Amino acid sequence: MALRRPPRLRLCARLPDFVLLLLFRGCLIGAVNLKSSNRTPVVQEFESVELSCIITDSQTSDPRIEWKKIQDDQTTYVFFDNKIQGDLAGRAEILGKTSLKIWNVTRRDSALYRCEVVARNDRKEIDEIVIELTVQVKPVTPVCRVPKAVPVGKMATLYCQESEGHPRPHYSWYRNDVPLPTDSRANPRFRNSSFHLNSETGTLVFTAVHKDDSGQYYCIASNDAGSARCEEQEMEVYDLNIGGIIGGVLVVLAVLALITLGICCAYRRGYFINNKQDGESYKNPGKPDGVNYIRTDEEGRLQTQVIVCDLRPAVWLRAHRAHMHIPLLETPVEAARADALGQS
Repeated sequence: MALRRPPRLRLCARLPDFVLLLLFRGCLIGAVNLKSSNRTPVVQEFESVELSCIITDSQTSDPRIEWKKIQDDQTTYVFFDNKIQGDLAGRAEILGKTSLKIWNVTRRDSALYRCEVVARNDRKEIDEIVIELTVQVKPVTPVCRVPKAVPVGKMATLYCQESEGHPRPHYSWYRNDVPLPTDSRANPRFRNSSFHLNSETGTLVFTAVHKDDSGQYYCIASNDAGSARCEEQEMEVYDLNIGGIIGGVLVVLAVLALITLGICCAYRRGYFINNKQDGESYKNPGKPDGVNYIRTDEEGRLQTQVIVCDLRPAVWLRAHRAHMHIPLLETPVEAARADALGQS
C-alpha cells in the first residue's frame, strides 16, 4: 500500500513561496510606477491625440508632473511648473493627473515625449516613461517631368518628386493606366522594354527606349496618410531618319557654298571698293611729275614727307596739294626751304 504525504507537509512546502510573495509586495509599497496605454500613437495632421501617462502605485498625494519633448537631439519643456510651455501653449492640456492631450497636431509635433513623475513620499521617488508620437501628412500633387520625344535606342529619364508627405512617400509609375514594375526584366509583359524604377526617389530610367515605350505616363506618391498623382504626360518614341539628316547637312553645305561664291563675285566687280573722289582714291593720290611720297610712322601718326627732285618752286607744290585735297604736313626743314624758294 503506497504511503500518502500528509497535507500539513504540502502546506509547509508552499510556505516559502508565499513568504517570498509577501516580501516582494512589501518592497513595492511606497514606490511610484508609471504605465501607458499606447507608447507609439499615430495620428493624422490637424487631428487631436492623447499621450497616455498613468500612475499605478504611489504614496504621494500630489506628485510633481513634468512633460518634455525630445526632437533633433534637443530637449525642451512641454509641461512645467503646472502650465503648458513652448509651441504647445494654447493647444494642449493635462488630462487627469499626468496624461497630455494635444489639439491640432502638425508635422512638427512628431517627436519623443517623456513623462516624468517625482513623488517625494515614496521610497522610489522618480519614474518616467517615453512615448513616440508620429504625425502623418498626406502627400500633395507630385511634380512629374516626362520627355516629349525620344529617338529609338536613346536613354530617357522620367522624374517624380513630392516634398510635403510624412513619412516620406513611395512612388509608382503608370503607362497607359498600367502599373510599371521596379525592373522591366522581372515581368514578361515588359520584355521589350529596359527600364528601372526607384520607388524611393521616383526616378524611372530607360536605358534604351523602344517603340513600345510610347504612351501616357503619370506618377503616384503614397504613404500611410494617403496618395496623390500628377497629370498624364505623353512620351513619343520615334525612329531616327539617318537619310534625312544627311540630306539636311548637304543642303546647308550647298547654301554656304553659294553664299561664298556670291561674295567672291561681288568683290571682283568692285562692290566692296570705297568711293573715289575727283576720279582718284583719297588714299592713293596721283603723283605729280618730279614728286615722290614717302609714308613714315612717327609718334603714332602718319606723316608725309615730300622730297622735291627738280627746281620747281615749293609754292607750286603747296598749291598742288591743296588742289588734290592732300593734308599739308611739312617738317620744319621743308617749311624753311619752301619759304626760301618762295622769296627768290
